[in-house]
Amino acid sequence: MEVEEFLNKYSQGVRDFTGINLTEANLSGINLSGANLSEANLSISNLSGANLSKVNFYQAKLNVARLSGANLSQANLSGAILNVANLARADLREADLFQAAMIRTELIRAELSSANLTEANLTGADLGEARLRLANLRGANLSEANLRGTSLTGANLQQANLHGAELSRADLSGTDLRGAELRQANLGMANLTGADLRGANLRWADLSGVNLRWANLSEAKLSGANLSGADLSNANLMNTSLVHTDLSQANLIQVDWIGADLTGANLTGAKLYAVSRFGIKSEGINCEWVDLSPEGDRSQIYRLNAEEASKFFHQTSPTIRITVDASLDQEANFNLAATYYQIAKEYSSFARPANIEVGERKTTIILRIDSDEQLFVSAYLAVCPFENGKNIQENLILILRLIQKQAGDYLLLESERIELEKINNHINQTIESINKINPRNYLSKNLSQIEFFKAPTQITLTNSSEQALNIYQDLNFGKRFVMNNVWETLPDKIPDTKLVLPPLNLIFDFLRNSYL
Repeated sequence: MEVEEFLNKYSQGVRDFTGINLTEANLSGINLSGANLSEANLSISNLSGANLSKVNFYQAKLNVARLSGANLSQANLSGAILNVANLARADLREADLFQAAMIRTELIRAELSSANLTEANLTGADLGEARLRLANLRGANLSEANLRGTSLTGANLQQANLHGAELSRADLSGTDLRGAELRQANLGMANLTGADLRGANLRWADLSGVNLRWANLSEAKLSGANLSGADLSNANLMNTSLVHTDLSQANLIQVDWIGADLTGANLTGAKLYAVSRFGIKSEGINCEWVDLSPEGDRSQIYRLNAEEASKFFHQTSPTIRITVDASLDQEANFNLAATYYQIAKEYSSFARPANIEVGERKTTIILRIDSDEQLFVSAYLAVCPFENGKNIQENLILILRLIQKQAGDYLLLESERIELEKINNHINQTIESINKINPRNYLSKNLSQIEFFKAPTQITLTNSSEQALNIYQDLNFGKRFVMNNVWETLPDKIPDTKLVLPPLNLIFDFLRNSYL
């Protein structure tokens, strides 16, 4: 059919042109809205600026066609062949491109928001500065494609193939990239805030300067990737593979990376405030210095040699162990849980429920803490429910104060004095945090009436280096069953007990391995 005849029929109201052959036709600027061109051959045709909204191009051939500036909104292009076509600045909003072939297609600055590109083949396509907000690209092939500066906010890229793709400065905030293939992709300076990258393959990808704040990268593969200068604050990196990954100067503040493999990774200059140092694989880490300041402003720089770096990261969780010389009953259990729940509302270190082991004579309460720095403050809070909690809290502060006053007398080397200065800074911060705590905010009236909380206690802290420090033991602890019935005659109020401190050098060593 000739072009003139085709246009006449369209003007007369005919819309069904299934299988029509219009190769090399000049149809620029025309209005074909709503036409049925399924299985048509429009290869090498000129449709620039045409109104093709809601046109049915199902399985149509549009190879090397010119469609720049065309209106293809809500068009059906599922199964269509658009290889090497020119769709620059075309409007494809809400268009259906399911399984469309678009190899090396030009889509520069095209509008594809909410379009369906599921399983489309966009190998080597140019989508520079295109808009793909909320687009569905599940299972699409975008290998070697150019997506530089492209907006993909909220797009679905599950299982998509982006091997070797150019995504520098692209906006991928809130994007679903679960299981996506991103090997050797360039994502430099891209925005991936809140993106879901669970199980994604990012081996050898360039992620330098990328924004990954609040992103989910659990189970992702980032071996050999470049994340230098990247912002990963509050990201989820649980069980992530970061073998030989470059994380130099990266912002890792409040990252959750329990189970991550950081073997051979470079963390020099990384910001590591409120980051767990346990539960990760850290063999061969390169970490000349790190920034532990809350704001990442380098106000708390720590320099580490190879040996110190291996000690800095651990695989053991610091714990607070409270042993109570009584068996926990239901009432006490309820009130203990309620108290810790109230504390957890303000202190994240209590986010995990306590592990409680109840025996016939004794009860052991174990609290696992995210970092050594939180041990003393968390212990101060943990003993709030107990009648002798005030004594324990006073002893905690006394231990810290004694180190500040006396530890310097035991040190001979200048390097040790530098360590003491760092410890003193942390002690001051700890005491400052403790002074802000009002235990009454977390206590119910019932606690003072429950016998369990009046029983003698023993408190032991264990840091991530597996060093234990017994910070308190009631004088009556363990004597209840060896004194026959004498316990029955003791007064209800547990008498104040004189603190027996461990050797000062043991306390200092414990703090040194906790804070440094």
